[in-house]
Amino acid sequence: MTEFAGSQYLIEIIYLIASALFILSLKWMSSPATARHGILAGEIGMVLAIGGTLLHHGIVDYKWIIIALVLGSGIGIPLGMVQMTAVPQRTALSHAFGALCVTLVGTAEFYLRTPNVPKFMMSVLSMEVILGGLTFTGSLMAAGKLQEILPQRPITYKGQNFVNLLLFLVAMGSAVYLVLHPEAKIFFPIIVGVSLIFGVLLVIPIGGADMPTVISLLNSYAGLSAAAMGFVLDSKLLIIAGALDGSSGLILSIIMSKAMNRSFTNVLFGAFGQVQASAAPGQEAKPVRSATPEEAAAILLAANKVVIVPGYGMAVAQAQHKVRELYDALTKKGVEVRFAIHPVAGRMPGHMNVLLAEADIPYDRLIEMDEINGDFPQTDVALIIGANDVTNPAARTDQSSPIFGMPILDVDKAHTVMVIKRGMSPGFAGIDNPLYYLDRTLMLFGDAKQFVGGIVRELGGGH
Repeated sequence: MTEFAGSQYLIEIIYLIASALFILSLKWMSSPATARHGILAGEIGMVLAIGGTLLHHGIVDYKWIIIALVLGSGIGIPLGMVQMTAVPQRTALSHAFGALCVTLVGTAEFYLRTPNVPKFMMSVLSMEVILGGLTFTGSLMAAGKLQEILPQRPITYKGQNFVNLLLFLVAMGSAVYLVLHPEAKIFFPIIVGVSLIFGVLLVIPIGGADMPTVISLLNSYAGLSAAAMGFVLDSKLLIIAGALDGSSGLILSIIMSKAMNRSFTNVLFGAFGQVQASAAPGQEAKPVRSATPEEAAAILLAANKVVIVPGYGMAVAQAQHKVRELYDALTKKGVEVRFAIHPVAGRMPGHMNVLLAEADIPYDRLIEMDEINGDFPQTDVALIIGANDVTNPAARTDQSSPIFGMPILDVDKAHTVMVIKRGMSPGFAGIDNPLYYLDRTLMLFGDAKQFVGGIVRELGGGH
C-alpha cells in the first residue's frame, strides 16, 4: 500500500512538472526570441506526461500500449518530416487525430460506465464527444482543402445555415436527454453521428481566405474536447493542457478575425471566397506591364527603401532561402530592406514568420501590418512574392468584393510595386486583384525561387 501511494505521489509530481512546462511553452512561444525554448519545453512536458501515465498502476498489460506507440511513431515521424509548405494541412491532420482520440475514448467511457453515470459526468462526456466528432471531420475537410484534394472554394447550398443549426440542436438535445436518462443508450450513436456530419458541413462552406482562422478555431475545439476528456478520466493534466490549448486557440481566432475585420459568425457562415470572373465573356483582358530579373534588379538597386511582402506563393516555391540571399545582397548595397507580415498571409497562423525564421532572416526585419502600413507611401519598391488577397486594394474600395473591409497591406501606395507570380490566376479567395493593372505595378512572371535567384545573380550575390 505504501509502495502504491509513493508511486501515485511520483506520478502527480511528474504531472505537475509537465503542466508547468506546458504553461511555460505557451508563454515562450508568444515571442520569436524564445519560441525555440517554448517548443522544447512543450516536447519535454509531453514526454513527462506520457512517462507518468505509463507508471500508472491501472495498466495491467503494456502489449497494446507498445503496439500503439510503434504505430503512432510510424505515422507521426513522416508527418513531422513534411515540407514547410505542407505544415498547414499537417496541423489540420494533427487536430483530426487528437479529436478522433477524444471521440473514441469518450465512446469507450460511455459504454463502460452506463447506466451508472452521474449527470455532471454525462454532460461533460457528451460535450467531449460532440466537440471531438465535429473537430475530427472538420479538420479532415480543412486538410483536404489545404491539400487541394477537395475544392478550395466554398461549397454552399440553399439553407445550409438552417441545416447546420438543426444538426447542432439535434446533438445538444440528444445530449440533454442522455443526461436526464443515461439508460437511453440509443441517443449516444446519434450524438456521435450528427457531430461527425456537423463537422463536415461546418467547414466545406468556408473559403480559403478564412482558412487560417478555421485552423485556429479547430485547434481550440480540439483543446476544449481534451479538457472535457480530462474531467471524464479525472486527469488534472488533461484538463490543464486542454484548457490552455482551447483558450489560446480561441484568443488567436478572435485576434485573427479582428485583423480581417470580420466576426466569428461571418467566418463560419459567410461562405467567404466566392469565385469572381476576372473579365466578362468577350471582354478583353486588362493590360499589364512585366519585367525581367535584370530590370527588377536594376530597380531594386536604385531604391533606398524596399519592403518585401511574402505570401503562400513563396512557400509553394520554397523560395525563403533565396529571399534571404536577396535580403543579404540588397543590404550589402546599402538598401534598407524590411518584410511586411499580414496576420493571415499563408494558410495557417504565423505561416510567413515560420518560413522566414527558417531562412534566418532577422526578427527585427519582420514588421506587422499595422506598424508598416503607414510607411508604404515612403517606400521606393514593394516586392510581393506570391501574396494575393492580402494585397488586394478591392478590400478598401469595392463594396461588392467578398473581401471588402478586410485590412490589407497598402502596397499600392509604394512608388513602385513588383509582383512575382506564375500567372494572372486569382488568389486563394478566388477574386481578381486590381493591383496588377496599376501603372506603377510590374508583373514578374515565373517561379518565385527561380525569379528571386535571377535577381540575386544580377545583384552579384548569387552562388
